Amino acid sequence: MNDTPWNDLTAGARAGDQAAARQLVEALYPQVIGIIRNHLPRAADEQDMAQEVFLKMFQRLGQFNGTAPFPHWVSKIAVSTCLDHLRAQKRRPEYRFADLSENESELIQNTLMSTDAGAASQSQAREMVELLLARLDADDEVLVRMLDLEQKSLSEVSDILGVPVTVVKVRAFRARRKLKKMLGHVRW
Repeated sequence: MNDTPWNDLTAGARAGDQAAARQLVEALYPQVIGIIRNHLPRAADEQDMAQEVFLKMFQRLGQFNGTAPFPHWVSKIAVSTCLDHLRAQKRRPEYRFADLSENESELIQNTLMSTDAGAASQSQAREMVELLLARLDADDEVLVRMLDLEQKSLSEVSDILGVPVTVVKVRAFRARRKLKKMLGHVRW
């Protein structure tokens, strides 16, 4: 992706060159779909989300000023699109702990009580983490995903979110504290 002629492609896309626009989408698709999969792993139609990201990219192409690398600029659009989607989901939550089925409650209990580190328990642990993350507000959820699940550095997260590193640290501390508190309130 480093040898992609971003300036030529963006200029071509701005001028209405369909081939340049297609090349932009093809070059950026793996990055965009990766961001979507990392931030919206449940019930998200990846293709629709990717299409929305690329639509926003083309709509805002005139705003790209070249101060940041083009893929970085597009990743910010992808992350903000995911945040918007998560916020919309929070307004209509798909599940709450009080609404968990017997099987879901059993899944969490088995995960917490399990000493087996095999693939099944890892899958159960992932499911439990997803349930807990879904309870956070969208900004905190994305922050925890980037830092703890994607293992991004504080400076990377700071750049992506456009906030100082100290803000990332404070928000991460508070989000993790919320997760710990939620886990402590799970009643079996």
